[in-house]
Amino acid sequence: MKYRKLGAELEVSALGLGCMPMAGIGKGMYGEANTAECLATLDRAIELGITFFDTAEVYGPYRNEELLGQAIKGRRDRLVIATKFGFDLTNPVKIGVDSSPANVRRACEGSLQRLGIDTIDLFYQHRVDPNVPIEETVGAMANLVTEGKVRYLGLSEAGADTIKRANRTHPIAALQSEYSLWERSIEEEILPLCQDLNIGFVPYSPLGRGFLTGQITSRDDLADDDYRLRDPRYSEENFDQNLKMVDVVKEIASNHGCSAAQVALAWLLAQGDFIVPIPGSKRRATLEDSMAAVDVTLTDDDLDALEKVAPMGGTAGPRYGEAMMSMVRL
Repeated sequence: MKYRKLGAELEVSALGLGCMPMAGIGKGMYGEANTAECLATLDRAIELGITFFDTAEVYGPYRNEELLGQAIKGRRDRLVIATKFGFDLTNPVKIGVDSSPANVRRACEGSLQRLGIDTIDLFYQHRVDPNVPIEETVGAMANLVTEGKVRYLGLSEAGADTIKRANRTHPIAALQSEYSLWERSIEEEILPLCQDLNIGFVPYSPLGRGFLTGQITSRDDLADDDYRLRDPRYSEENFDQNLKMVDVVKEIASNHGCSAAQVALAWLLAQGDFIVPIPGSKRRATLEDSMAAVDVTLTDDDLDALEKVAPMGGTAGPRYGEAMMSMVRL
């Protein structure tokens, strides 16, 4: 494994592990998760030198953090544990945002207990709360740093102005937002801002929710209850158009003797050494495949070919439906 820094100080493996597909999400989100296999996958990740693990209070809710806590018990050293807060979980039927100082503290205390750790290495605001000034939220997060309960602060899917205001309140180590060959809008303003402010960037959904792996060649490959059937980019009118970029990814993969997923991840790693993708896995086989991307070096010709087939704004369809889109870049 290779290593990178988020912000000025936080060293992590060049690829982290997104734990979301594991316990607590439900079979409609990337299929059924087997707890024993999830634990074995986490064990294998640590063996491979992965130090960066990403979870969230809302995954489950709570069960995802509990699973990760079980896996890391007794081997906390060197591991960087990231979790996220920012939702009102009092009504499980209708979950809303809540980044009030009181909820920041409640979430932190709960996450520490479920993860079985004394300090959260990277504590993200999961989604910006338009009803709470970011200065109040980050101020409450900074208090947790002072108390030793959190080491570094992060944001997720925040807009440029919010990032600047947050960073003025307390240094932000990382921004987590969607970024991949099929979602590049972050390059326009957010990514350069992160680089200017020395904020690490953590792409989630780096494989386009599985699309860039090349394993899904038809909507028929998805189970009837798979949420991606409602994803605009997986829709009947957009699917075939978006498949064209996957054909090029697969061709480059064939030339390198690697998988399409490794090409997609290697492309992200090539965009800057402050970028640390977190592909999600719940099985050892997919974990091992993804993590081998750190050893794939794309040529200039490869990068040019990918630029032509997957330029910024070139993917057919919005990345989310209207409700989800209303929660990003605030």
